[in-house]
Parts: sequence; structure tokens; C-alpha cells
Amino acid sequence: MPKLSLIPPHDHLLHRHHHHLLLLFLLISATNAASAATTNYKRFKEAPQFYNSPTCPCIDTDDMCSDQAVHVAMTLDAAYLRGSMAAILSILQHSSCPQNILFHFIASATANHDHLRRRISRSFPYLFFQIYLYDSKAVSGHISTSIRWALDCPLNYARNYLPNLLPHCLRRVVYLDSDLILVDDIAKLAATPLGGNSVVAAPEYCNANFTSYFTPTFWSNPTLSLTFSGRKACYFNTGVMVIDLQRWRAGDYTTKIVEWMELQKRMRIYELGSLPPFLLVFAGNIAPVDHRWNQHGLGGDNYRGLCRDLHPGPASLLHWSGKGKPWLRLDANRPCPLDALWAPYDLLQTTSALES
Repeated sequence: MPKLSLIPPHDHLLHRHHHHLLLLFLLISATNAASAATTNYKRFKEAPQFYNSPTCPCIDTDDMCSDQAVHVAMTLDAAYLRGSMAAILSILQHSSCPQNILFHFIASATANHDHLRRRISRSFPYLFFQIYLYDSKAVSGHISTSIRWALDCPLNYARNYLPNLLPHCLRRVVYLDSDLILVDDIAKLAATPLGGNSVVAAPEYCNANFTSYFTPTFWSNPTLSLTFSGRKACYFNTGVMVIDLQRWRAGDYTTKIVEWMELQKRMRIYELGSLPPFLLVFAGNIAPVDHRWNQHGLGGDNYRGLCRDLHPGPASLLHWSGKGKPWLRLDANRPCPLDALWAPYDLLQTTSALES
């Protein structure tokens, strides 16, 4: 004898319909909660506003090429946004004329620019900045794999094209990586004299083993190794540079860098991402900058990212170049001692702060 259903046919379908609606509601609620948690976790606090001292010149902030302004160029992406926020805050906080600093952000053409713009504007409502689009297709075919995946990111090569991406009326810019903080007035760095013909100014490190940045293939080929003939070539870190954009454009240095990258694709002459082409083109003709303006390597080496100490001497800029980034180590509860110097500039708004 067939079992009788206690629910009429119509009511049975209605019951199933309500059950499906309930499951859908619970799924949507869980998704929204997860999304909200993610959004909250990545929300940034508003930074305090900083004002010019009475001696600062008045500039037209609508003129993104003003010669009296300090121009700062940085790349901008979601992965390093937390580092960029901290860098911006440190620059403004230690500047005597913070309202005279104009920021030029380079973002990938595929990034959500409106989202990045909102993030920056919410934390720095009074910041003067512009976002420029970088089409990574121009460089993707020239990138060779290196010792660390992050070094192969196309945005890491945007500095090669900086004079073409920024307004042609802009004469000079300070280029900075996103994994650093300043503890001194950036105007001092921006005022670095470039001499009669230098295109780039940066701290040089002539005690470093320069030959290690290129392969035996490079050094065994006289045509290639003679590139450095007559040049006192020393290592310099490309994360902190003062660049004369007009001289760069006049010398077509982007083309020279790309030519070395094209050669690298045919015969491997170096291992370390975007740095060696800069060394090939500029090393030996770098305007000097005091080492205090790039206490680099605080992120450790490119393999393990171990903790490091400061170099001897004063520090105006702390740079976590290398594998270990301070925000990642802090989140993992495995900070290095020097990460405590970065932490005060972290604008991340934690969940506990949002709930209080």
C-alpha cells in the first residue's frame, strides 16, 4: 500500500520552494558577511591633514607640472596599497611644505582605477594627485623570469617608461617604491643636484659585488662586458631615484633599457628583474645621494627575507626592499625588530577598531 503524504501536493511544492529560498538567503547572508569582513579588513583610516609652514612658497596645485612643487612618482596597485598608504603618510608627516607635494601614481591599465582613487582620497582627502594608466602589454613580452615572482610583475617595470607616462611638461620627479617610509623632509632629496649631464641621482654602493648582477655569459663576451669600459660602475637601488625627465627623454633612455631587455630574452645576461637594465644604462653616471636616503634591504634577501639591521650612519629613508614586507610580517605575528619603525605609519583599520 503506497505511503500517504501528509502534505498536499500544492503545499509540498510550496514547502520545497520555501526551503530553497531559505538556503539561498543563508548563502547570500554568508557571502555578504564574508565580503563585509574582507572589506572591513582592508579599510584604511583617514590620515591627519598636514599644513605648510609659513615660509613655504604658494603654488598652483592645479598645475601638475609646477616647478616649485615637489613631484613624487609611485606605482599603485592593490597588492602593495597598504605599503603605499604608509609611504604617503610618512612623506607628508615629515615635510615642511606638505601641501606643495604633488603625487603622480602609475597604475596598471587593467586595475580598478576608480577603486584606487577612492581609497587614496578617503585616507588623504586633501592630497593632490593624479593617476596615470600603464599598459603592461608594452613590457610583458620583454620580461624574463627572475629569482622572485614579485620582481616579474609588469608594474615593476613601469619606471622604465616613466618619462613617457608622466606629463611632458614635468621636468623632475622623485621616484619611490611602495615598501618604504621617510623620516626626513623629501624636499631635501628632491633638491639633489644632478650636475651637468646625469639623468639619475641615487645612493651608490661601490662596495657591493657589481659582477654578481650579471651572468658569466655577459662577462665572457667582450662586446657586452665592454659596456662598462671607462665607467666607474657601482650598484644602486632603483627604488629611490631623482630623475631628470627632460634629459631622459632627450637621450631616449627608455629605448636603451628595452634593447637590453630584448637581448636578455635571446641570451640570459642577468638574473634580477628590472634592476640590471638600469645598471647597464646608467651605472657610472649617477649623481651622488647620501646613503641616508636609502637604508635599503630591510626586507632581507630575495629568497628568505630574513631580518636585517640598519646600515651604519644616519637614516632619512627606510626601505624594506627584499622578500620580507613589514605589513606581511606584522600580520603573521613574526615581525622583525625594524618593522616597529614602519608600524606607526600603517593606516589599516582593523576589525576591532571598526567594532569599537
